[in-house]
Amino acid sequence: MYKIGVIGDKQSVSGFLAVGLSVFPCEDLEKAKETLHRLVEKGEYAILYITENYCKEMSRELEAHRDSQLPAIIPIPGMDGSYGVGVGRSQKAVERAVGVDIIYGNKE
Repeated sequence: MYKIGVIGDKQSVSGFLAVGLSVFPCEDLEKAKETLHRLVEKGEYAILYITENYCKEMSRELEAHRDSQLPAIIPIPGMDGSYGVGVGRSQKAVERAVGVDIIYGNKE
């Protein structure tokens, strides 16, 4: 059975323990990158939530896993609030799937 994990700063991820998710607190960006690579290689996780404060600095790492079926890597707001990373990634994914931006209707 696949697992669900959460990567982020300790304050942002510790609450997810209460609902049974695997939690990976990281004190800095490099630790978050290491953790992401390790968990992807293990192949045990269907979903990895990553706090936006790390996602915004991990675009290369996230892009490398963009077309993989598993794990689904989903940005979530951290204790600092949202940086808009999740919305931006969702918008790009829908645009890629449909061919146009149906969320915001941007015309370029």
